Amino acid sequence: MEYRLKKSLGQHFLKDESICKRIVEEIQSESFTQLLEVGPGAGALTKYLLTLKNIDFRAVELDDEKVAYLSLTYPHIKDKIIHEDFLNIAVPFENEFIVIGNFPYNISTQIVFKVVEWKAQVPIMIGMFQKEVAQRIASKPNSKVYGIMSVLVQAFFEVDYLFDVPPESFNPPPKVMSGVIRLRRKDTVVAMKSEKALFILVKAAFNQRRKMLRNAVRGLFDETVLAEEIFSKRAEQLSIEDFATLSFRMR
Repeated sequence: MEYRLKKSLGQHFLKDESICKRIVEEIQSESFTQLLEVGPGAGALTKYLLTLKNIDFRAVELDDEKVAYLSLTYPHIKDKIIHEDFLNIAVPFENEFIVIGNFPYNISTQIVFKVVEWKAQVPIMIGMFQKEVAQRIASKPNSKVYGIMSVLVQAFFEVDYLFDVPPESFNPPPKVMSGVIRLRRKDTVVAMKSEKALFILVKAAFNQRRKMLRNAVRGLFDETVLAEEIFSKRAEQLSIEDFATLSFRMR
């Protein structure tokens, strides 16, 4: 059965078997019983994931053609496919599960934020992204790419940049390098006023990242608080702990 690539879905299919095996090896070092693959496409990773023993495996795929192709090529996957948009699905398991995928590039950041929402049930995520997105998620303070995603993901997960993946590993080759990262849920999360407060603060701070923090977040704090030295810094100079501490002082 033939299938077509769909640019509208951000599809770049992984064809390098050594990269597929390397990604699967990364999850085999983890302890888990439930696994969700996001965007299996033509099954490059799926064919290896289906061989894992004693694992409750499911895959989320929106594209009708890919669902038909996967069902035909790997008959025992049929009842394991969730034929929906990942961004709209409910949590697919009752207990903890790992998330893995060569994520569609056009929704990869939204996928990460959905995993952050599900953090109570997702201890590990291993995913492929455009390299610049992967670097952004993994970056530390005082970096040009340190931003909203870096803080809001790393507040809850340790992030490790695992390896680069070159364009020729895909069909069609994307115009950019890709990178694989691992998110590992933190045992202890830094104290914050609330997740909502942290999200509001971080987004306000980085939406005007070239400005002093004082000007970017003026509406969120009393003037006496804004006079403090930390507000003379720019957003990229603050650590996750700094943002979390400041969240308690918001109006």
